[in-house]
Amino acid sequence: MEVDILFFALYRELAGTARMRMTLSSGCVVSDVVTRLKAGGGGLTSLPSQPVVAVNREYVPLSTPLSSGDEVAFIPPVSGG
Repeated sequence: MEVDILFFALYRELAGTARMRMTLSSGCVVSDVVTRLKAGGGGLTSLPSQPVVAVNREYVPLSTPLSSGDEVAFIPPVSGG
């Protein structure tokens, strides 16, 4: 199955792109995407092990199952005053 991965702000800079497509095996969950991104080398090795993630525009836990065509967005922490 294929999912679209979106990166925002700092994560976009670490990934070097705002978007990518990833092919996964059936039965994968969000944490599998995190593991694969961290293992892929480059800037995403510094991705936290528990990032804030949304699937199809809804915040979800890392244990959320994925389906073909899902959009997985990585949202970095925001600070401000």
